[in-house]
Amino acid sequence: MVKTKSNVIQREAVVVKFVGDSGDGMQLTGTLFSDTAALAGLDLATFPDYPAEIRAPHNTVAGVSGFQVHVGAKKIETTGDLCDVLVAMNPASLKSNLKWAKPGATIIVDLDTFEEAAVKKAGYASDPLEDGSLSNFNLVKAPITTLTRASLKPMGLDAKTVDKSKNMFALGIMYHLFSWSFDATYDFFNKKFKSKPEIIEANKTVLEAGYSYADTVEALHSVYQVSKAAMKPGRYRNITGNVATAWGFLAASERSGRPLFLGSYPITPATEILIELAKFKSLGAKVFQAEDEIAGICSAIGASYTGSMALTTTSGPGLSLKSEAIGLAVMTELPLVIVNVQRGGPSTGLPTKSEQSDLYQALFGRNGECPVVVIAASTSANCFYYAYMAAKIAMEHMTPVILLTDGYLGNGSQLFRIPKVAELPSIKPPMAVANDPDYKPYRRDPETLVRKWAIPGTEGLRHRVGGLEKEDVYGNVSTDPLNHQKMIDLREAKVQKVADFIPEQEITGDKEGELLVVSWGGTLGPVFEAVEELQKLGKSVSHAHFNYIMPLPKNTEDVLKGFKKILVCELNSGQFVNYLRMTHPSFKYQKYNKVQGLPFTVSELSRVINQTLEEK
Repeated sequence: MVKTKSNVIQREAVVVKFVGDSGDGMQLTGTLFSDTAALAGLDLATFPDYPAEIRAPHNTVAGVSGFQVHVGAKKIETTGDLCDVLVAMNPASLKSNLKWAKPGATIIVDLDTFEEAAVKKAGYASDPLEDGSLSNFNLVKAPITTLTRASLKPMGLDAKTVDKSKNMFALGIMYHLFSWSFDATYDFFNKKFKSKPEIIEANKTVLEAGYSYADTVEALHSVYQVSKAAMKPGRYRNITGNVATAWGFLAASERSGRPLFLGSYPITPATEILIELAKFKSLGAKVFQAEDEIAGICSAIGASYTGSMALTTTSGPGLSLKSEAIGLAVMTELPLVIVNVQRGGPSTGLPTKSEQSDLYQALFGRNGECPVVVIAASTSANCFYYAYMAAKIAMEHMTPVILLTDGYLGNGSQLFRIPKVAELPSIKPPMAVANDPDYKPYRRDPETLVRKWAIPGTEGLRHRVGGLEKEDVYGNVSTDPLNHQKMIDLREAKVQKVADFIPEQEITGDKEGELLVVSWGGTLGPVFEAVEELQKLGKSVSHAHFNYIMPLPKNTEDVLKGFKKILVCELNSGQFVNYLRMTHPSFKYQKYNKVQGLPFTVSELSRVINQTLEEK
């Protein structure tokens, strides 16, 4: 592959966004692009943006599907604010995404789709390719559909198959822009379509045609060059948060010696965890696709009772349905991990969009005094580690743990260095031993207040569990008021003691200063970058990002008291800030909230942080 372009643009990082109709294959295009970037030695983060409707009307803004990729030679913390290159496959996708393009960005459109009817359907009063509204951009009007059809004409394929290949033409253009090899994409074709050689040939032909077009078109007068990222030696892969979550549980099962059981009902955007774990029967994973959310969690509780590392996965509406059974797990004091991949709500809400609006539900959404541990992952890659820690805490402390991720993390991806299981923290469940003469079902470890995990059928360990209140130590059903008070206090104290076994809260920046920016969960990347930018400008601002929510780290008060102002940023209407007001009421908090189904941008956070610093 020889290029004729001589103008090379050196960049530390580049943001590319692919957008088109929901049938244009933008998710696959973005995935192949990001996989090739990883093999080229770049760090990356991705943001798939799905339409909420399964199949929205053709050529409408509601039906636009997008995939944003941020690649670079530096550590990539976010999926990027504005894109350097926007590939728009139809007028509606250009209409809905132009606001995310930098001034001067390269915009590549499929000229053939800009017919009068499609332009009007997208909401344009005039053709944007001709009315001068794109004069601030480097516009490439590529006849992608026409050239795709021409390249495949000799193969005699049907029109539908031909037109489905045009996303590969766009991908070929991008490979030329970055001087990347086809090898990884060829490997994908060969594996994906191994029983359909004509489809393999068609995709390769169109990919090469797109590359050749980019090599000759005058508007593409430059190519990007991004140096390899400096990375710790090891084995890496581009991984979504949902897959990383599944792998974290597999590692926890192996490390603990407890067989993995997942009982779940499919729900967007959590279903991929169920799908991924179902692939690993060879590792002993048992996956049950239940008829509903209640059956899913109840099957997991049953598996936990019999000694399995038990999981259930869901999103916000499903967590509502699971709430009564979570109370059963609390009362029986059985280990259970409930994964909530948060999405826009309430009710069915925005199934394909991301929020942090389920925190109240995770903390308080059950009847009675019903404490559970709540932790939150913060990147697609570290979903692995927080899934692992959720399982470790659940088993070692005999308690349900709610793990919060979100659609942004679950569907997005990052480069992930695959660890050795032996390098991970040990997991030592408190297993009861056969014929223990001192065994009592609710006798507790004095340090952790944890009861023993007794496997049914083990000789000498007969015991009773269930949803009715139990007598302390002996486990008989009890309605005694003083016993109920004692058991309530013990279950709460057991969860609070988890604070003795989690890391202390860290601060990025000075331990004292003018402003502390607080975040939690999936907002880590943009908040970190915004704070880092302002620190480089000499601003007195630090950052504390929370992953452990209930209980909070033991040093939380010491972290907060070092600053004159505290600004809490979250993708809801103010749930974590109100939780901090409950748990640490002696501080005054300010908040910045966004509930649009979109992640924070670094630019908006920088503006808000600056404003907060300047306020008297």
